[in-house]
Amino acid sequence: MSVGISAGTSAAAPAPAARRCVLVFAGMDPSGGAGIGADLQAVAGQGAHALCVVTALTVQDNDRAYEVQPVAPELVLRQARALTRKIAVGAVKIGIPGSAANALAIARVIGELRERQPELPVVLDPVLASGHGDTLSRGDAVAALAPLLPLVTVLTPNGPEARALAAPSDATDPRALAQALRARGCRHVLITGGHDDGEATTNDVVNRWFGPGAGDAAQDGAPDARQWRWPRLDGEFHGSGCTLASAVAGQLALGMPTGVALELAQHYCHVALRDAYSIAPGQRIPLR
Repeated sequence: MSVGISAGTSAAAPAPAARRCVLVFAGMDPSGGAGIGADLQAVAGQGAHALCVVTALTVQDNDRAYEVQPVAPELVLRQARALTRKIAVGAVKIGIPGSAANALAIARVIGELRERQPELPVVLDPVLASGHGDTLSRGDAVAALAPLLPLVTVLTPNGPEARALAAPSDATDPRALAQALRARGCRHVLITGGHDDGEATTNDVVNRWFGPGAGDAAQDGAPDARQWRWPRLDGEFHGSGCTLASAVAGQLALGMPTGVALELAQHYCHVALRDAYSIAPGQRIPLR
């Protein structure tokens, strides 16, 4: 026998599901391939929600960046504080600050948040230039990131970015670069492969994690390192670094341990690149 709902009554509505939030600082890419658009999609792909603070407006397509206009640092602060006054933040993800003044504003926000949440994870994707070498910051991009490095939980540079940030160190191998970056305050460093000329002919992209706990599953027995190998994909992609860093931040916001967050984020990024689509000739857009 079936039982119906009588007129005038209604079934109780399910309680709305809550999502963990990632506070994102990044530039606006009109093509939708990188920056805030990429971060929002990648964070959502982890089951979290992105709170998006725009640090810069850019003029770019899926291949080239032509102009960067930083947002005023006072506006960066107001955007962030309007969100953090009401909404709990589970992690922070930083892309381009746009200017040294904006980096200081971001550092100030993180300091305020960590007064309440001392262990709040912060992920920094140190974007120094576009894939074609176009500048994405006003002034010295490396110097602009300096006040943020001591606040970073996970840094995700590619090889050239790691070398630039580690200067004036003369280190070249990944372990020495990571050591130099950790000496500047970064707790964990994931150096991504595939961006150096010497790696262009190999079949795999190798990403290397250095930091506490990395040696627990290290293939080479090193106490502070672990590596992952991913099949090299043909073509070029717009926003791959944004995708990876935002996925890491999303996983950390969900409470995943660092090693688990890095593994899941890399798998997500690899699949997004594998299934990337085209909007025009040139770099493809990851399917986030």
